[in-house]
Amino acid sequence: MSISTTTINRPVLATVMSLLIVIFGAIGFTSLGVRDYPSVDNPVISVRCSFPGANADVIETQITEPLEAAVNGIPGIRAISSSSRDGSSSINIEFNIDVDLETAANDVRDKVSGAMRQLPQDVDPPVVEKSDADAQPIYSVTIQSETRNIIDLSEYAEVNFKERLQTISGVSSVGVWGSKRYSVRMRMDPLLLAAYKITPLDVRQAVSRENVELPSGTVEGSTMELTVRTLGRLKTIDDFNNLIIAKNGERIVRFSDIGVAEVDAENTRSILKRNGVPMVSCVLVPQPGANYINIVDEAQKAVEELKKSLPEDITVAVGFDNTIFIRDSIKEVQITIYQAFLLVVLIIFLFLRNWRTTLIPIIAIPISLIGTFFIMYLAGFSINILTLLAMVLSIGLVVDDAIVVMENIYTKIEKGMEPKMAAIEGSKEIFFAVIATTITLVAVFFPIVFLQGVTGCTYIHSNDVEQTS
Repeated sequence: MSISTTTINRPVLATVMSLLIVIFGAIGFTSLGVRDYPSVDNPVISVRCSFPGANADVIETQITEPLEAAVNGIPGIRAISSSSRDGSSSINIEFNIDVDLETAANDVRDKVSGAMRQLPQDVDPPVVEKSDADAQPIYSVTIQSETRNIIDLSEYAEVNFKERLQTISGVSSVGVWGSKRYSVRMRMDPLLLAAYKITPLDVRQAVSRENVELPSGTVEGSTMELTVRTLGRLKTIDDFNNLIIAKNGERIVRFSDIGVAEVDAENTRSILKRNGVPMVSCVLVPQPGANYINIVDEAQKAVEELKKSLPEDITVAVGFDNTIFIRDSIKEVQITIYQAFLLVVLIIFLFLRNWRTTLIPIIAIPISLIGTFFIMYLAGFSINILTLLAMVLSIGLVVDDAIVVMENIYTKIEKGMEPKMAAIEGSKEIFFAVIATTITLVAVFFPIVFLQGVTGCTYIHSNDVEQTS
Protein backbone atom coordinates (compact mmCIF):
# COMPACT_ATOMS: atom_id res chain seq x y z
CA MET A 1 0.00 0.00 0.00
CA SER A 2 1.48 3.35 -1.05
CA ILE A 3 1.56 6.53 1.00
CA SER A 4 -1.09 8.17 -1.15
CA THR A 5 -3.49 5.24 -0.76
CA THR A 6 -2.95 5.19 3.02
CA THR A 7 -3.67 8.90 3.38
CA ILE A 8 -6.78 8.65 1.18
CA ASN A 9 -8.21 5.73 3.17
CA ARG A 10 -7.29 7.37 6.49
CA PRO A 11 -8.05 11.09 6.28
CA VAL A 12 -7.65 11.56 10.04
CA LEU A 13 -4.09 10.23 9.85
CA ALA A 14 -3.36 12.56 6.94
CA THR A 15 -4.76 15.52 8.90
CA VAL A 16 -2.69 14.69 11.98
CA MET A 17 0.46 14.34 9.89
CA SER A 18 -0.20 17.70 8.27
CA LEU A 19 -0.71 19.33 11.67
CA LEU A 20 2.54 17.77 12.94
CA ILE A 21 4.38 19.19 9.93
CA VAL A 22 2.95 22.63 10.67
CA ILE A 23 3.80 22.43 14.39
CA PHE A 24 7.39 21.28 13.84
CA GLY A 25 7.79 23.88 11.09
CA ALA A 26 6.61 26.63 13.45
CA ILE A 27 9.08 25.45 16.10
CA GLY A 28 11.90 25.52 13.55
CA PHE A 29 10.86 28.98 12.33
CA THR A 30 11.11 30.50 15.83
CA SER A 31 14.63 29.05 16.23
CA LEU A 32 16.06 30.18 12.89
CA GLY A 33 18.39 33.14 12.58
CA VAL A 34 17.67 35.96 10.14
CA ARG A 35 20.53 37.45 8.13
CA ASP A 36 21.29 38.66 4.60
CA TYR A 37 23.45 35.78 3.34
CA PRO A 38 24.35 32.34 4.73
CA SER A 39 27.00 32.14 7.42
CA VAL A 40 30.23 30.90 5.84
CA ASP A 41 33.49 30.12 7.63
CA ASN A 42 36.02 31.70 5.27
CA PRO A 43 39.38 29.90 5.50
CA VAL A 44 41.24 33.13 6.26
CA ILE A 45 43.87 33.40 9.01
CA SER A 46 45.29 36.71 10.22
CA VAL A 47 48.66 37.21 11.91
CA ARG A 48 49.09 40.47 13.81
CA CYS A 49 52.19 41.68 15.57
CA SER A 50 53.00 44.98 17.28
CA PHE A 51 56.36 46.62 17.88
CA PRO A 52 55.78 50.00 19.62
CA GLY A 53 58.06 52.78 18.49
CA ALA A 54 59.23 51.13 15.26
CA ASN A 55 58.60 52.81 11.92
CA ALA A 56 57.04 51.13 8.90
CA ASP A 57 60.39 50.25 7.28
CA VAL A 58 61.59 48.40 10.37
CA ILE A 59 58.23 46.62 10.68
CA GLU A 60 58.43 45.54 7.03
CA THR A 61 62.00 44.23 7.07
CA GLN A 62 62.23 42.74 10.57
CA ILE A 63 58.69 41.45 11.19
CA THR A 64 56.47 41.24 8.13
CA GLU A 65 58.97 39.69 5.72
CA PRO A 66 60.21 36.95 8.12
CA LEU A 67 56.64 35.99 9.02
CA GLU A 68 55.57 35.94 5.36
CA ALA A 69 58.52 33.73 4.46
CA ALA A 70 57.65 31.35 7.29
CA VAL A 71 53.96 30.87 6.38
CA ASN A 72 54.49 30.89 2.63
CA GLY A 73 55.27 27.17 2.55
CA ILE A 74 51.96 26.04 4.07
CA PRO A 75 49.97 23.95 1.53
CA GLY A 76 46.59 25.17 0.32
CA ILE A 77 47.34 28.91 0.41
CA ARG A 78 45.45 30.90 -2.19
CA ALA A 79 46.74 34.41 -1.47
CA ILE A 80 48.76 36.35 1.11
CA SER A 81 48.36 40.06 1.76
CA SER A 82 50.20 42.14 4.32
CA SER A 83 50.45 45.70 5.57
CA SER A 84 53.19 47.33 7.64
CA ARG A 85 52.48 50.45 9.65
CA ASP A 86 54.24 52.36 12.38
CA GLY A 87 54.29 50.00 15.32
CA SER A 88 52.20 47.15 13.85
CA SER A 89 52.25 44.43 11.21
CA SER A 90 49.23 42.63 9.75
CA ILE A 91 49.26 39.55 7.50
CA ASN A 92 46.11 37.97 6.04
CA ILE A 93 46.42 34.43 4.67
CA GLU A 94 43.57 33.17 2.47
CA PHE A 95 43.33 29.42 1.89
CA ASN A 96 41.47 27.43 -0.72
CA ILE A 97 37.80 26.87 0.09
CA ASP A 98 38.32 23.13 0.63
CA VAL A 99 40.96 23.64 3.35
CA ASP A 100 39.82 22.95 6.92
CA LEU A 101 39.95 26.16 8.96
CA GLU A 102 41.21 24.51 12.16
CA THR A 103 43.99 22.69 10.31
CA ALA A 104 45.04 25.89 8.57
CA ALA A 105 45.11 27.81 11.86
CA ASN A 106 47.29 25.15 13.52
CA ASP A 107 49.71 25.16 10.57
CA VAL A 108 50.03 28.94 10.72
CA ARG A 109 50.63 28.88 14.48
CA ASP A 110 53.41 26.30 14.07
CA LYS A 111 55.15 28.34 11.37
CA VAL A 112 54.83 31.60 13.32
CA SER A 113 56.24 29.94 16.46
CA GLY A 114 59.22 28.73 14.46
CA ALA A 115 59.85 32.24 13.12
CA MET A 116 59.86 33.91 16.56
CA ARG A 117 63.65 33.58 16.85
CA GLN A 118 64.06 35.80 13.76
CA LEU A 119 62.03 38.66 15.24
CA PRO A 120 63.44 41.49 17.41
CA GLN A 121 63.70 40.78 21.12
CA ASP A 122 61.36 43.55 22.29
CA VAL A 123 58.56 42.74 19.85
CA ASP A 124 55.19 41.64 21.23
CA PRO A 125 54.33 37.98 20.52
CA PRO A 126 52.42 37.57 17.21
CA VAL A 127 48.70 36.84 17.51
CA VAL A 128 47.13 34.28 15.14
CA GLU A 129 43.37 34.65 14.68
CA LYS A 130 40.74 32.93 12.57
CA SER A 131 38.65 35.22 10.42
CA ASP A 132 35.04 35.10 11.60
CA ALA A 133 32.43 36.00 9.01
CA ASP A 134 30.01 36.94 11.80
CA ALA A 135 32.47 39.23 13.57
CA GLN A 136 31.26 42.29 11.67
CA PRO A 137 29.20 44.94 13.48
CA ILE A 138 25.56 45.16 12.43
CA TYR A 139 24.38 48.14 14.46
CA SER A 140 25.95 51.30 15.82
CA VAL A 141 24.82 53.87 18.37
CA THR A 142 26.70 57.19 18.38
CA ILE A 143 27.07 59.33 21.50
CA GLN A 144 28.28 62.91 21.22
CA SER A 145 28.32 66.13 23.21
CA GLU A 146 29.34 69.67 22.40
CA THR A 147 30.24 70.47 26.01
CA ARG A 148 31.95 67.33 27.37
CA ASN A 149 35.40 66.20 26.34
CA ILE A 150 35.88 62.91 24.53
CA ILE A 151 37.42 61.22 27.59
CA ASP A 152 34.33 61.82 29.76
CA LEU A 153 32.10 60.80 26.85
CA SER A 154 34.02 57.55 26.43
CA GLU A 155 33.63 56.71 30.11
CA TYR A 156 29.89 57.42 29.94
CA ALA A 157 29.52 55.14 26.91
CA GLU A 158 31.52 52.35 28.57
CA VAL A 159 29.57 52.44 31.84
CA ASN A 160 26.03 53.02 30.56
CA PHE A 161 25.62 51.97 26.94
CA LYS A 162 28.16 49.16 26.56
CA GLU A 163 27.12 47.30 29.72
CA ARG A 164 23.42 47.55 28.80
CA LEU A 165 23.84 46.47 25.18
CA GLN A 166 25.99 43.48 26.16
CA THR A 167 23.00 41.94 27.96
CA ILE A 168 21.01 41.58 24.72
CA SER A 169 20.51 37.97 23.69
CA GLY A 170 22.57 37.03 20.63
CA VAL A 171 25.20 39.77 21.03
CA SER A 172 28.76 38.47 20.99
CA SER A 173 30.51 41.70 21.97
CA VAL A 174 30.05 45.46 22.05
CA GLY A 175 32.91 47.62 20.87
CA VAL A 176 33.40 51.32 21.52
CA TRP A 177 34.84 53.09 18.50
CA GLY A 178 36.61 56.39 18.97
CA SER A 179 36.94 55.99 22.75
CA LYS A 180 39.68 57.84 24.60
CA ARG A 181 40.98 56.46 27.88
CA TYR A 182 42.57 58.46 30.68
CA SER A 183 46.35 58.61 30.68
CA VAL A 184 49.17 60.79 31.93
CA ARG A 185 51.43 62.36 29.33
CA MET A 186 54.90 63.34 30.52
CA ARG A 187 56.11 66.09 28.20
CA MET A 188 59.87 66.76 28.39
CA ASP A 189 61.89 69.77 27.34
CA PRO A 190 64.90 68.65 25.21
CA LEU A 191 67.02 71.60 26.39
CA LEU A 192 66.41 70.79 30.05
CA LEU A 193 67.13 67.12 29.41
CA ALA A 194 70.49 68.07 27.92
CA ALA A 195 71.25 70.47 30.77
CA TYR A 196 70.70 67.82 33.42
CA LYS A 197 72.27 65.10 31.24
CA ILE A 198 69.12 62.96 31.37
CA THR A 199 67.61 60.90 28.56
CA PRO A 200 63.97 59.88 27.98
CA LEU A 201 65.06 56.32 28.78
CA ASP A 202 66.03 57.48 32.30
CA VAL A 203 62.52 58.91 32.73
CA ARG A 204 60.97 55.67 31.53
CA GLN A 205 63.06 53.61 33.93
CA ALA A 206 62.16 55.92 36.80
CA VAL A 207 58.44 55.57 36.12
CA SER A 208 58.72 51.79 35.82
CA ARG A 209 60.73 51.63 39.04
CA GLU A 210 58.56 53.90 41.17
CA ASN A 211 55.04 53.30 39.80
CA VAL A 212 54.63 49.76 41.13
CA GLU A 213 52.59 48.03 43.79
CA LEU A 214 54.25 44.79 44.86
CA PRO A 215 52.93 42.17 47.28
CA SER A 216 54.43 42.80 50.70
CA GLY A 217 53.42 39.60 52.44
CA THR A 218 51.80 39.29 55.84
CA VAL A 219 52.55 40.05 59.48
CA GLU A 220 51.74 37.10 61.69
CA GLY A 221 51.19 37.09 65.41
CA SER A 222 50.00 34.60 67.95
CA THR A 223 46.38 35.70 67.66
CA MET A 224 46.18 37.64 64.39
CA GLU A 225 47.44 37.84 60.84
CA LEU A 226 47.67 41.10 58.90
CA THR A 227 48.18 41.57 55.17
CA VAL A 228 50.68 44.30 54.34
CA ARG A 229 49.99 46.53 51.37
CA THR A 230 52.63 48.85 49.93
CA LEU A 231 51.15 51.94 48.32
CA GLY A 232 53.55 52.54 45.44
CA ARG A 233 51.28 53.73 42.65
CA LEU A 234 51.47 57.27 41.32
CA LYS A 235 47.86 58.47 41.50
CA THR A 236 47.92 62.24 41.01
CA ILE A 237 49.61 64.65 38.62
CA ASP A 238 51.66 66.01 41.54
CA ASP A 239 53.02 62.51 42.14
CA PHE A 240 54.30 62.38 38.56
CA ASN A 241 55.72 65.91 38.65
CA ASN A 242 57.51 65.21 41.96
CA LEU A 243 58.90 61.90 40.71
CA ILE A 244 62.65 61.64 41.33
CA ILE A 245 64.40 60.96 38.04
CA ALA A 246 68.05 61.14 39.12
CA LYS A 247 70.08 61.78 42.25
CA ASN A 248 73.69 62.82 42.37
CA GLY A 249 74.88 63.47 45.88
CA GLU A 250 72.63 66.10 47.37
CA ARG A 251 71.26 67.16 43.98
CA ILE A 252 67.85 65.66 43.18
CA VAL A 253 66.31 66.00 39.73
CA ARG A 254 62.54 65.72 39.71
CA PHE A 255 60.41 65.44 36.63
CA SER A 256 59.05 68.96 37.17
CA ASP A 257 62.60 70.20 36.58
CA ILE A 258 62.70 68.82 33.03
CA GLY A 259 59.08 68.82 31.94
CA VAL A 260 55.44 68.73 32.91
CA ALA A 261 52.94 65.91 33.44
CA GLU A 262 49.32 66.37 32.38
CA VAL A 263 46.15 64.32 31.95
CA ASP A 264 45.38 63.51 28.33
CA ALA A 265 43.88 60.78 26.16
CA GLU A 266 45.88 57.61 25.70
CA ASN A 267 45.38 57.70 21.92
CA THR A 268 45.43 61.07 20.17
CA ARG A 269 46.20 59.84 16.65
CA SER A 270 42.63 59.02 15.61
CA ILE A 271 39.23 60.53 16.24
CA LEU A 272 35.63 59.80 15.31
CA LYS A 273 33.46 62.75 14.26
CA ARG A 274 30.04 63.62 12.93
CA ASN A 275 29.54 67.04 11.39
CA GLY A 276 32.85 68.09 12.95
CA VAL A 277 31.82 67.14 16.51
CA PRO A 278 33.89 64.38 18.21
CA MET A 279 31.89 61.36 19.36
CA VAL A 280 32.10 57.70 20.35
CA SER A 281 30.17 54.83 18.83
CA CYS A 282 28.96 51.58 20.45
CA VAL A 283 28.86 48.83 17.82
CA LEU A 284 27.14 45.45 18.21
CA VAL A 285 28.82 42.26 16.98
CA PRO A 286 26.39 39.29 16.75
CA GLN A 287 27.00 35.69 17.72
CA PRO A 288 27.25 33.10 14.90
CA GLY A 289 23.77 32.09 13.74
CA ALA A 290 22.02 34.81 15.75
CA ASN A 291 18.92 36.61 14.54
CA TYR A 292 20.17 40.00 13.36
CA ILE A 293 16.74 41.60 13.25
CA ASN A 294 15.84 40.56 16.79
CA ILE A 295 19.19 41.87 18.07
CA VAL A 296 18.70 45.29 16.48
CA ASP A 297 15.07 45.48 17.66
CA GLU A 298 16.17 44.78 21.24
CA ALA A 299 19.03 47.26 20.91
CA GLN A 300 16.65 49.99 19.77
CA LYS A 301 14.40 49.31 22.78
CA ALA A 302 17.41 49.46 25.10
CA VAL A 303 18.58 52.76 23.60
CA GLU A 304 15.11 54.26 24.05
CA GLU A 305 15.21 53.26 27.72
CA LEU A 306 18.66 54.81 28.15
CA LYS A 307 17.49 58.05 26.53
CA LYS A 308 15.04 58.59 29.40
CA SER A 309 17.94 59.11 31.84
CA LEU A 310 20.25 60.80 29.35
CA PRO A 311 21.86 64.13 30.36
CA GLU A 312 20.73 67.13 28.38
CA ASP A 313 24.16 67.81 26.88
CA ILE A 314 24.53 64.31 25.35
CA THR A 315 22.99 63.37 22.00
CA VAL A 316 22.37 59.79 20.89
CA ALA A 317 21.78 58.73 17.28
CA VAL A 318 22.09 55.71 15.00
CA GLY A 319 25.47 55.44 13.28
CA PHE A 320 24.55 52.61 10.92
CA ASP A 321 22.04 49.79 10.79
CA ASN A 322 22.92 46.91 8.47
CA THR A 323 19.56 45.24 9.07
CA ILE A 324 17.90 47.90 6.91
CA PHE A 325 19.12 46.08 3.82
CA ILE A 326 18.32 42.68 5.33
CA ARG A 327 14.74 43.75 6.08
CA ASP A 328 14.25 45.22 2.61
CA SER A 329 15.71 42.17 0.84
CA ILE A 330 13.71 39.66 2.86
CA LYS A 331 10.58 41.76 2.41
CA GLU A 332 11.03 41.68 -1.37
CA VAL A 333 11.45 37.91 -1.35
CA GLN A 334 8.41 37.50 0.89
CA ILE A 335 6.35 39.55 -1.55
CA THR A 336 7.61 37.28 -4.34
CA ILE A 337 6.46 34.21 -2.40
CA TYR A 338 3.00 35.70 -1.87
CA GLN A 339 2.73 36.67 -5.53
CA ALA A 340 3.77 33.20 -6.68
CA PHE A 341 1.24 31.60 -4.35
CA LEU A 342 -1.63 33.83 -5.51
CA LEU A 343 -0.77 33.38 -9.20
CA VAL A 344 -0.68 29.59 -8.83
CA VAL A 345 -4.06 29.52 -7.13
CA LEU A 346 -5.58 31.91 -9.68
CA ILE A 347 -4.28 30.00 -12.70
CA ILE A 348 -5.46 26.64 -11.32
CA PHE A 349 -8.93 28.08 -10.73
CA LEU A 350 -9.13 29.68 -14.18
CA PHE A 351 -8.31 26.37 -15.93
CA LEU A 352 -10.30 23.97 -13.72
CA ARG A 353 -13.15 26.27 -12.67
CA ASN A 354 -13.60 24.27 -9.47
CA TRP A 355 -13.04 25.72 -5.99
CA ARG A 356 -12.77 22.30 -4.31
CA THR A 357 -10.00 21.33 -6.68
CA THR A 358 -8.24 24.66 -6.20
CA LEU A 359 -8.38 24.14 -2.43
CA ILE A 360 -5.79 21.35 -2.69
CA PRO A 361 -2.76 23.53 -3.60
CA ILE A 362 -4.03 26.24 -1.24
CA ILE A 363 -3.55 23.78 1.62
CA ALA A 364 -0.56 21.84 0.26
CA ILE A 365 1.69 24.83 -0.48
CA PRO A 366 1.61 26.45 3.01
CA ILE A 367 2.04 23.08 4.74
CA SER A 368 5.07 22.30 2.59
CA LEU A 369 6.62 25.72 3.11
CA ILE A 370 6.07 25.71 6.89
CA GLY A 371 7.50 22.20 7.18
CA THR A 372 10.60 23.37 5.33
CA PHE A 373 11.58 25.59 8.26
CA PHE A 374 12.06 22.56 10.51
CA ILE A 375 14.33 20.91 7.93
CA MET A 376 16.27 24.18 7.68
CA TYR A 377 16.66 24.20 11.46
CA LEU A 378 18.00 20.63 11.51
CA ALA A 379 20.41 21.45 8.66
CA GLY A 380 21.75 24.54 10.47
CA PHE A 381 20.46 26.99 7.86
CA SER A 382 19.17 30.50 8.46
CA ILE A 383 16.45 32.61 6.93
CA ASN A 384 18.29 34.60 4.28
CA ILE A 385 17.89 35.70 0.68
CA LEU A 386 19.13 32.43 -0.79
CA THR A 387 16.96 30.14 1.34
CA LEU A 388 13.87 32.26 0.68
CA LEU A 389 14.55 32.21 -3.06
CA ALA A 390 14.88 28.44 -2.82
CA MET A 391 11.44 28.37 -1.21
CA VAL A 392 10.09 30.37 -4.15
CA LEU A 393 11.40 27.67 -6.49
CA SER A 394 9.98 24.95 -4.24
CA ILE A 395 6.50 26.39 -4.72
CA GLY A 396 6.79 25.43 -8.37
CA LEU A 397 7.83 21.88 -7.46
CA VAL A 398 4.90 21.43 -5.08
CA VAL A 399 2.44 22.90 -7.56
CA ASP A 400 3.74 20.78 -10.45
CA ASP A 401 3.26 17.55 -8.50
CA ALA A 402 -0.13 18.64 -7.16
CA ILE A 403 -1.42 19.60 -10.61
CA VAL A 404 -0.27 16.36 -12.25
CA VAL A 405 -1.93 14.16 -9.63
CA MET A 406 -5.02 16.32 -9.38
CA GLU A 407 -5.53 16.42 -13.16
CA ASN A 408 -5.32 12.63 -13.43
CA ILE A 409 -7.85 12.18 -10.61
CA TYR A 410 -10.14 14.85 -12.06
CA THR A 411 -10.13 13.08 -15.44
CA LYS A 412 -11.31 9.82 -13.86
CA ILE A 413 -14.08 11.62 -11.98
CA GLU A 414 -15.30 13.13 -15.26
CA LYS A 415 -15.49 9.58 -16.69
CA GLY A 416 -17.92 8.62 -13.93
CA MET A 417 -15.64 6.98 -11.37
CA GLU A 418 -16.36 7.47 -7.67
CA PRO A 419 -14.22 10.29 -6.23
CA LYS A 420 -12.51 8.15 -3.58
CA MET A 421 -11.74 5.35 -6.03
CA ALA A 422 -10.63 7.91 -8.60
CA ALA A 423 -8.23 9.40 -6.06
CA ILE A 424 -6.74 5.98 -5.26
CA GLU A 425 -6.41 4.84 -8.85
CA GLY A 426 -5.26 8.21 -10.14
CA SER A 427 -2.53 8.54 -7.50
CA LYS A 428 -1.34 4.99 -8.19
CA GLU A 429 -1.00 5.64 -11.91
CA ILE A 430 0.88 8.87 -11.51
CA PHE A 431 2.94 8.05 -8.37
CA PHE A 432 6.15 6.96 -10.13
CA ALA A 433 5.81 9.73 -12.71
CA VAL A 434 5.73 12.32 -9.92
CA ILE A 435 8.73 10.72 -8.19
CA ALA A 436 10.63 10.63 -11.49
CA THR A 437 9.84 14.31 -12.14
CA THR A 438 11.03 15.30 -8.67
CA ILE A 439 14.25 13.28 -8.99
CA THR A 440 14.89 14.88 -12.39
CA LEU A 441 14.53 18.38 -10.96
CA VAL A 442 16.79 17.47 -8.04
CA ALA A 443 19.37 16.12 -10.48
CA VAL A 444 19.31 19.45 -12.35
CA PHE A 445 20.14 21.52 -9.26
CA PHE A 446 22.30 18.97 -7.42
CA PRO A 447 25.58 19.87 -9.23
CA ILE A 448 25.43 23.25 -7.48
CA VAL A 449 26.45 21.41 -4.30
CA PHE A 450 29.86 20.70 -5.81
CA LEU A 451 30.57 24.30 -6.84
CA GLN A 452 33.42 25.95 -4.95
CA GLY A 453 33.66 29.56 -3.91
CA VAL A 454 32.01 32.09 -1.65
CA THR A 455 29.60 34.76 -2.82
CA GLY A 456 28.32 37.57 -0.65
CA CYS A 457 28.47 41.26 0.08
CA THR A 458 28.47 43.55 3.09
CA TYR A 459 26.69 46.86 3.42
CA ILE A 460 27.39 49.60 5.92
CA HIS A 461 24.81 52.33 6.26
CA SER A 462 26.43 55.54 7.48
CA ASN A 463 24.92 58.82 8.58
CA ASP A 464 27.75 61.23 7.78
CA VAL A 465 30.19 59.43 10.10
CA GLU A 466 33.87 59.95 9.43
CA GLN A 467 36.98 58.59 11.12
CA THR A 468 40.35 60.24 10.61
CA SER A 469 43.80 59.33 11.79
